[in-house]
Amino acid sequence: MTKADFFEQVYQVVRLIPFGRVTSYGAIASYLGSASSARMVGWAMNNAHHQEPKVPAHRVLNRFGALSGQAHFGPGVMQKLLEEEGIMVIDNQVQHFEKHFWDPRKELEL
Repeated sequence: MTKADFFEQVYQVVRLIPFGRVTSYGAIASYLGSASSARMVGWAMNNAHHQEPKVPAHRVLNRFGALSGQAHFGPGVMQKLLEEEGIMVIDNQVQHFEKHFWDPRKELEL
């Protein structure tokens, strides 16, 4: 599989994350059968703003619920987008992460 193919699969999964829910780079990588590729999912998210249809990259966080990709959105934008979906963020950390966590392995059929 090429990098472009992997990125497109990532975008397809991210587009399925429901409003008001979040997931992690690692959960996406694991769902795609490449558990050690969380960093590559991050690279895909860095490029997500160029994609059509839109990719809600603000819903993808690190495994601890931190807004690790916020630098690619501009100051405060990622937090604002999450808060508009009813997700509380304090000090760049999603509060009640486990409550909002969406696991594609459990939510989507392989």
